Amino acid sequence: MYPATAADWRLLAQRRLPRFLFDYVEGGAGDEVTLAANVADFADIRLRQRVLVDVSDVDTRSQLAGQACAMPVALAPVGLAGLMARRGEVQAARAALAAGVPFTLSTVGICPLVEVVAATGQAPWFQLYMLRDRGAVRALLDAAWAGGCRTLVFTVDLPLPGMRWRDVRNGMAASGARAALLRARQVLASPGWVREVVIGGRPLSFGNLHQQVPDGRDLNAFKAWIDAQFDPGVTWRDIDWLRGQWPGKLLLKGILEVDDARAAVASGADGIVVSNHGGRQLDTAPASIAALPAIARAVGSQTELLMDGGVRSGVDVFKALALGARGVLVGRPWIWALAAQGQAGVTQLLAHWQRELLLTMTLAGVTRIADINPSHLITPQERP
Repeated sequence: MYPATAADWRLLAQRRLPRFLFDYVEGGAGDEVTLAANVADFADIRLRQRVLVDVSDVDTRSQLAGQACAMPVALAPVGLAGLMARRGEVQAARAALAAGVPFTLSTVGICPLVEVVAATGQAPWFQLYMLRDRGAVRALLDAAWAGGCRTLVFTVDLPLPGMRWRDVRNGMAASGARAALLRARQVLASPGWVREVVIGGRPLSFGNLHQQVPDGRDLNAFKAWIDAQFDPGVTWRDIDWLRGQWPGKLLLKGILEVDDARAAVASGADGIVVSNHGGRQLDTAPASIAALPAIARAVGSQTELLMDGGVRSGVDVFKALALGARGVLVGRPWIWALAAQGQAGVTQLLAHWQRELLLTMTLAGVTRIADINPSHLITPQERP
């Protein structure tokens, strides 16, 4: 099969990855109601098609966090991306650079920042959580700044990890011989992945946390450190502290409510990512695209508004822009493409999305990203 859509790359990734890794990416919290709604709510939005409009010069270019982009899309941070393909973060960063879109490096990625910068000649956006050890937070911020990062994506919706039952079933949340045996069986069923990633992708450690977690190659040791470091006591005062530590662009990721969006603006953040963490935190929380319009009405003129969750195509990018986002972050689709075909897969996925966004703009009768607005959508009241 020649993959064409995100669903195609998903199928190829499922065939290639051990089940516990595929489910780690694929799964959501609880009964995965929010996970499904992220996609379904996009599908329920209808576009207004226009004809006999001069669309001979359609331009998908935009800016995100002050960075020029070929289209208003950034690759979202995904933990363990380096386990999906050989040195996965490096391959994805190269594909993003070639496509002219930002790449966001997760704190819990496999490849360290210095490796990504050396491979691309360009610093990515950097993602971080608030940890109990503020010294560790400062050290990570200092390392990101020294590495050339100027945009920080700070995740605020993870005081504790959500209950992800797929990880429990696959032994990802357990230690001991039984869990290790379950994962080992799944690994042995994926010999291509073992050859490319386990053997060819070494070292498999959490590169950005080597100072904080010296035994970072041990998943159980790393999990114990993470469990001890997630801080459920974080408040907006801590975001004020963070703003004082970081002189670059600050995007707060994980906002779903208008009041929280207003607080984010008041904290001095440069932007907001409307996000439910890909449906991985609070199940039955609203889909990100459903939460977007109210937040856009409340603070869209005061801050840079991005969103993630459920974006599966260039058509979805258009819909998010029409509802008030300035751009989108995408996670699972680029991971599927990476796991299936490496850098080439991510490059092809982004090319397809840019072409699809251009065609959507053409058929909707709009030639500039900044001109996309709610008038390009058919309201529920207008449907037959």
